[in-house]
Amino acid sequence: MRNKLLNLLKGLIGLIISLYIFICVILYFTQEKLIFAPQKLENNYTFNFQQDFEELNIKTTDGKSLHGLLFKSDSTKGLIFYLHGNGGSVKSWGNIAKTYTNLNYDIFILDYRSYGKSEGDIENQQQLFEDNQVAYDELMKKYNEQNIIILGSSIGTGMASKLASENKPKQLILLSPYYNFPDLVKGLISPIFPTFILKYKFATNEYLKTCGMPITIFHGNKDNLIPYESSLKLKAEFENKTNLIMLEGEGHNFYDNEKFKEEMGRILNK
Repeated sequence: MRNKLLNLLKGLIGLIISLYIFICVILYFTQEKLIFAPQKLENNYTFNFQQDFEELNIKTTDGKSLHGLLFKSDSTKGLIFYLHGNGGSVKSWGNIAKTYTNLNYDIFILDYRSYGKSEGDIENQQQLFEDNQVAYDELMKKYNEQNIIILGSSIGTGMASKLASENKPKQLILLSPYYNFPDLVKGLISPIFPTFILKYKFATNEYLKTCGMPITIFHGNKDNLIPYESSLKLKAEFENKTNLIMLEGEGHNFYDNEKFKEEMGRILNK
Protein backbone atom coordinates (compact mmCIF):
# COMPACT_ATOMS: atom_id res chain seq x y z
CA MET A 1 0.00 0.00 0.00
CA ARG A 2 2.82 2.35 0.94
CA ASN A 3 4.63 1.67 -2.34
CA LYS A 4 1.45 2.39 -4.28
CA LEU A 5 1.07 5.72 -2.51
CA LEU A 6 4.70 6.59 -3.19
CA ASN A 7 4.33 5.71 -6.86
CA LEU A 8 1.13 7.73 -7.05
CA LEU A 9 2.87 10.70 -5.40
CA LYS A 10 5.85 10.42 -7.76
CA GLY A 11 3.50 10.28 -10.73
CA LEU A 12 1.60 13.33 -9.48
CA ILE A 13 4.84 15.28 -8.93
CA GLY A 14 6.04 14.29 -12.40
CA LEU A 15 2.74 15.46 -13.91
CA ILE A 16 2.95 18.80 -12.10
CA ILE A 17 6.55 19.31 -13.24
CA SER A 18 5.66 18.42 -16.83
CA LEU A 19 2.68 20.78 -16.75
CA TYR A 20 4.86 23.55 -15.27
CA ILE A 21 7.47 23.13 -18.01
CA PHE A 22 4.75 23.04 -20.66
CA ILE A 23 3.24 26.30 -19.38
CA CYS A 24 6.69 27.95 -19.30
CA VAL A 25 7.32 26.90 -22.91
CA ILE A 26 3.93 28.26 -23.97
CA LEU A 27 4.61 31.53 -22.15
CA TYR A 28 8.01 31.84 -23.84
CA PHE A 29 6.68 31.38 -27.35
CA THR A 30 3.50 33.44 -26.91
CA GLN A 31 4.83 36.30 -24.78
CA GLU A 32 4.53 38.85 -27.60
CA LYS A 33 0.76 38.30 -27.62
CA LEU A 34 0.67 38.77 -23.85
CA ILE A 35 2.87 41.89 -23.76
CA PHE A 36 1.83 43.79 -26.88
CA ALA A 37 -1.73 44.69 -27.92
CA PRO A 38 -1.45 46.38 -31.31
CA GLN A 39 -4.30 48.01 -33.18
CA LYS A 40 -3.83 47.35 -36.90
CA LEU A 41 -4.83 49.99 -39.47
CA GLU A 42 -5.29 49.69 -43.22
CA ASN A 43 -2.69 51.53 -45.28
CA ASN A 44 -5.38 53.78 -46.70
CA TYR A 45 -6.81 54.68 -43.28
CA THR A 46 -7.42 58.44 -43.03
CA PHE A 47 -6.64 60.11 -39.71
CA ASN A 48 -8.94 62.83 -38.46
CA PHE A 49 -7.00 65.07 -36.10
CA GLN A 50 -7.87 68.73 -35.69
CA GLN A 51 -4.28 69.93 -36.04
CA ASP A 52 -1.45 69.82 -38.53
CA PHE A 53 0.35 66.52 -38.89
CA GLU A 54 2.45 64.58 -41.35
CA GLU A 55 2.58 60.82 -41.89
CA LEU A 56 6.11 59.44 -41.97
CA ASN A 57 7.20 56.02 -43.22
CA ILE A 58 10.65 54.89 -42.12
CA LYS A 59 12.54 51.87 -43.46
CA THR A 60 14.06 49.49 -40.92
CA THR A 61 17.38 47.72 -41.38
CA ASP A 62 15.54 44.62 -42.64
CA GLY A 63 13.38 46.53 -45.10
CA LYS A 64 10.13 46.86 -43.15
CA SER A 65 8.22 50.13 -43.08
CA LEU A 66 7.53 51.81 -39.75
CA HIS A 67 4.77 54.39 -39.63
CA GLY A 68 4.44 57.38 -37.37
CA LEU A 69 2.76 60.76 -37.12
CA LEU A 70 4.58 64.06 -36.80
CA PHE A 71 2.36 66.75 -35.30
CA LYS A 72 3.43 70.35 -35.89
CA SER A 73 3.15 73.28 -33.51
CA ASP A 74 2.69 76.85 -34.74
CA SER A 75 6.13 77.92 -33.52
CA THR A 76 8.31 74.98 -32.57
CA LYS A 77 11.00 74.90 -29.91
CA GLY A 78 11.96 71.34 -30.74
CA LEU A 79 10.67 67.79 -30.93
CA ILE A 80 9.12 65.28 -28.54
CA PHE A 81 10.12 61.78 -29.74
CA TYR A 82 7.30 59.72 -28.22
CA LEU A 83 7.36 55.96 -27.57
CA HIS A 84 3.85 54.92 -26.59
CA GLY A 85 2.34 52.18 -24.42
CA ASN A 86 1.55 48.59 -25.33
CA GLY A 87 -1.98 49.09 -26.67
CA GLY A 88 -3.63 50.88 -29.57
CA SER A 89 -1.89 52.75 -32.38
CA VAL A 90 -1.24 56.34 -33.42
CA LYS A 91 -4.97 56.53 -34.17
CA SER A 92 -5.61 56.79 -30.42
CA TRP A 93 -2.21 57.97 -29.22
CA GLY A 94 -2.42 60.95 -31.55
CA ASN A 95 -4.99 62.46 -29.21
CA ILE A 96 -2.25 63.34 -26.71
CA ALA A 97 -0.36 65.46 -29.25
CA LYS A 98 -2.23 68.67 -28.43
CA THR A 99 -0.69 68.80 -24.95
CA TYR A 100 2.76 69.18 -26.49
CA THR A 101 1.99 71.27 -29.58
CA ASN A 102 0.21 73.74 -27.28
CA LEU A 103 3.56 74.08 -25.51
CA ASN A 104 5.26 74.84 -28.84
CA TYR A 105 6.84 71.44 -29.37
CA ASP A 106 6.39 69.22 -32.39
CA ILE A 107 5.75 65.61 -31.46
CA PHE A 108 6.53 62.43 -33.37
CA ILE A 109 4.65 59.31 -32.27
CA LEU A 110 6.02 56.03 -33.61
CA ASP A 111 4.00 52.87 -34.10
CA TYR A 112 6.05 49.74 -33.38
CA ARG A 113 6.00 46.79 -35.76
CA SER A 114 2.47 45.40 -36.30
CA TYR A 115 0.92 48.56 -34.78
CA GLY A 116 -1.17 50.85 -36.96
CA LYS A 117 0.28 51.02 -40.46
CA SER A 118 3.70 49.68 -39.43
CA GLU A 119 4.77 46.44 -41.10
CA GLY A 120 6.28 43.30 -39.62
CA ASP A 121 5.97 41.58 -36.26
CA ILE A 122 7.76 42.14 -32.97
CA GLU A 123 10.19 39.28 -32.35
CA ASN A 124 12.63 40.46 -29.67
CA GLN A 125 13.75 43.54 -27.76
CA GLN A 126 16.89 44.15 -29.82
CA GLN A 127 14.71 44.48 -32.91
CA LEU A 128 12.65 47.14 -31.12
CA PHE A 129 15.78 48.98 -29.99
CA GLU A 130 17.15 49.02 -33.53
CA ASP A 131 13.82 50.18 -34.98
CA ASN A 132 13.61 53.03 -32.49
CA GLN A 133 17.16 54.10 -33.31
CA VAL A 134 16.45 54.08 -37.05
CA ALA A 135 13.39 56.27 -36.47
CA TYR A 136 15.34 58.57 -34.15
CA ASP A 137 18.11 58.95 -36.75
CA GLU A 138 15.49 59.86 -39.34
CA LEU A 139 14.00 62.58 -37.14
CA MET A 140 17.48 63.96 -36.45
CA LYS A 141 17.57 64.87 -40.14
CA LYS A 142 14.79 67.34 -39.37
CA TYR A 143 15.71 68.47 -35.84
CA ASN A 144 18.91 69.31 -33.98
CA GLU A 145 19.39 66.67 -31.28
CA GLN A 146 19.92 69.43 -28.71
CA ASN A 147 16.24 70.25 -29.21
CA ILE A 148 14.91 66.67 -29.04
CA ILE A 149 13.24 65.28 -25.92
CA ILE A 150 12.73 61.51 -25.71
CA LEU A 151 9.49 60.62 -23.95
CA GLY A 152 8.34 57.10 -23.09
CA SER A 153 4.96 56.05 -21.75
CA SER A 154 4.31 52.80 -19.87
CA ILE A 155 5.98 49.95 -21.80
CA GLY A 156 7.68 52.62 -23.91
CA THR A 157 9.64 53.88 -20.89
CA GLY A 158 12.20 51.08 -21.01
CA MET A 159 12.69 51.61 -24.74
CA ALA A 160 12.93 55.38 -24.26
CA SER A 161 15.55 54.93 -21.55
CA LYS A 162 17.58 52.64 -23.79
CA LEU A 163 17.37 55.09 -26.69
CA ALA A 164 18.37 58.02 -24.48
CA SER A 165 21.31 56.06 -23.06
CA GLU A 166 22.79 55.65 -26.54
CA ASN A 167 22.14 59.19 -27.80
CA LYS A 168 22.33 62.76 -26.52
CA PRO A 169 18.82 64.22 -26.39
CA LYS A 170 18.01 67.38 -24.45
CA GLN A 171 15.92 65.50 -21.87
CA LEU A 172 14.34 62.16 -21.03
CA ILE A 173 10.77 62.04 -19.70
CA LEU A 174 9.18 58.83 -18.40
CA LEU A 175 5.45 58.42 -17.78
CA SER A 176 4.55 55.52 -15.46
CA PRO A 177 7.86 53.65 -15.77
CA TYR A 178 8.78 50.23 -14.42
CA TYR A 179 12.09 49.54 -12.66
CA ASN A 180 12.73 46.82 -15.23
CA PHE A 181 10.35 44.48 -17.00
CA PRO A 182 11.07 41.27 -15.02
CA ASP A 183 10.51 43.26 -11.81
CA LEU A 184 7.12 44.37 -13.15
CA VAL A 185 6.09 40.92 -14.36
CA LYS A 186 6.89 39.34 -10.99
CA GLY A 187 4.25 41.57 -9.47
CA LEU A 188 1.65 40.92 -12.17
CA ILE A 189 1.77 37.13 -12.42
CA SER A 190 2.45 34.31 -10.01
CA PRO A 191 6.06 34.42 -8.76
CA ILE A 192 6.34 30.68 -9.42
CA PHE A 193 6.99 31.41 -13.10
CA PRO A 194 10.65 32.29 -13.74
CA THR A 195 11.40 35.69 -15.28
CA PHE A 196 14.36 34.28 -17.22
CA ILE A 197 11.89 33.09 -19.86
CA LEU A 198 11.20 36.75 -20.68
CA LYS A 199 12.76 37.85 -23.97
CA TYR A 200 12.00 41.43 -22.98
CA LYS A 201 14.08 42.75 -20.09
CA PHE A 202 13.65 46.50 -20.76
CA ALA A 203 16.14 47.19 -17.98
CA THR A 204 15.34 50.83 -17.27
CA ASN A 205 17.45 50.76 -14.10
CA GLU A 206 20.50 49.75 -16.16
CA TYR A 207 19.97 52.17 -19.04
CA LEU A 208 19.63 55.21 -16.76
CA LYS A 209 23.17 54.64 -15.50
CA THR A 210 24.58 56.02 -18.75
CA CYS A 211 22.02 58.78 -19.28
CA GLY A 212 23.65 62.18 -18.85
CA MET A 213 20.62 64.32 -19.65
CA PRO A 214 17.99 65.59 -17.17
CA ILE A 215 15.41 62.88 -16.37
CA THR A 216 11.85 63.55 -15.25
CA ILE A 217 9.47 60.83 -14.04
CA PHE A 218 5.69 61.21 -13.75
CA HIS A 219 3.68 58.54 -11.92
CA GLY A 220 0.22 58.28 -10.40
CA ASN A 221 0.29 56.96 -6.84
CA LYS A 222 -2.83 54.86 -7.49
CA ASP A 223 -1.46 53.06 -10.55
CA ASN A 224 -2.72 49.46 -10.50
CA LEU A 225 -0.78 48.38 -13.61
CA ILE A 226 2.73 49.67 -12.99
CA PRO A 227 3.00 50.40 -9.26
CA TYR A 228 4.15 53.83 -8.10
CA GLU A 229 6.80 51.95 -6.10
CA SER A 230 8.61 51.27 -9.39
CA SER A 231 9.31 54.98 -9.77
CA LEU A 232 10.28 55.25 -6.11
CA LYS A 233 12.91 52.56 -6.71
CA LEU A 234 14.27 54.43 -9.72
CA LYS A 235 14.33 57.69 -7.77
CA ALA A 236 16.15 56.05 -4.86
CA GLU A 237 18.78 54.60 -7.19
CA PHE A 238 19.23 57.76 -9.25
CA GLU A 239 18.52 60.38 -6.62
CA ASN A 240 20.74 63.08 -8.10
CA LYS A 241 19.76 62.70 -11.75
CA THR A 242 15.99 62.21 -11.63
CA ASN A 243 13.05 64.45 -10.79
CA LEU A 244 10.04 62.41 -9.64
CA ILE A 245 6.62 64.07 -9.86
CA MET A 246 3.89 62.13 -8.07
CA LEU A 247 0.32 62.67 -9.27
CA GLU A 248 -1.98 62.26 -6.29
CA GLY A 249 -4.90 59.91 -6.78
CA GLU A 250 -4.07 59.17 -10.42
CA GLY A 251 -3.95 55.72 -11.99
CA HIS A 252 -2.00 54.56 -15.00
CA ASN A 253 -3.27 57.16 -17.49
CA PHE A 254 -3.22 60.78 -16.44
CA TYR A 255 -2.90 62.74 -19.68
CA ASP A 256 -5.69 65.17 -18.75
CA ASN A 257 -4.44 65.76 -15.22
CA GLU A 258 -3.96 69.51 -14.62
CA LYS A 259 -0.85 69.09 -12.47
CA PHE A 260 0.67 66.90 -15.19
CA LYS A 261 0.02 69.57 -17.84
CA GLU A 262 1.30 72.33 -15.57
CA GLU A 263 4.51 70.50 -14.68
CA MET A 264 5.05 69.43 -18.30
CA GLY A 265 4.74 73.05 -19.35
CA ARG A 266 7.30 74.08 -16.77
CA ILE A 267 9.74 71.38 -17.90
CA LEU A 268 9.38 72.11 -21.61
CA ASN A 269 9.66 75.87 -21.16
CA LYS A 270 12.94 75.78 -19.24
